[in-house]
Amino acid sequence: MEKQENKVNINDISGELTFAEKVVKKIIGYAMDNIDGLLTINGGFFSNIAEKLVNTNDVTTGINAEVGKKQVAVDMDVVVEYDKDSRHIYDEIKRIIAKDIREMTHLEVVEVNVNVVDIKTQEQYEEESETVQDKVTSAGKTTGHYISQQTSKATQSVNESVENIEENREPRVE
Repeated sequence: MEKQENKVNINDISGELTFAEKVVKKIIGYAMDNIDGLLTINGGFFSNIAEKLVNTNDVTTGINAEVGKKQVAVDMDVVVEYDKDSRHIYDEIKRIIAKDIREMTHLEVVEVNVNVVDIKTQEQYEEESETVQDKVTSAGKTTGHYISQQTSKATQSVNESVENIEENREPRVE
């Protein structure tokens, strides 16, 4: 008797594949990493403060994506490097987003809106990239050292007071 192979016809299995907005935003965020002249995707004042306070590596900050069952629309605010061709950067953004989304999800990118909110030199961008967390960490170290010194002084003072009390205390029992 011949052994029948266990073949599964995937067309006979029902269901659907969907993608969370977060997944599409991450694909876009990672894709933007190597575009020449694109300094950063800017999530606006409040998200930048939050990002700088916690120093997150969230690549989705500043990216808004509307994800349907077949299509994706994208909006983002960016900071472009001074003396770079903004139109070329925009075209690269569209090309890379469309390619990566199509290859990874089979969704069609139907719209990409990019708003250039600032333009900076590479030097300005690097100088401003020192995060609030870096500043807080530095201040924390200085403050920690000061508090440690004060704690040592207080501990020494308490110990001296305890010794004086013990020396001057009359015994309670005979």
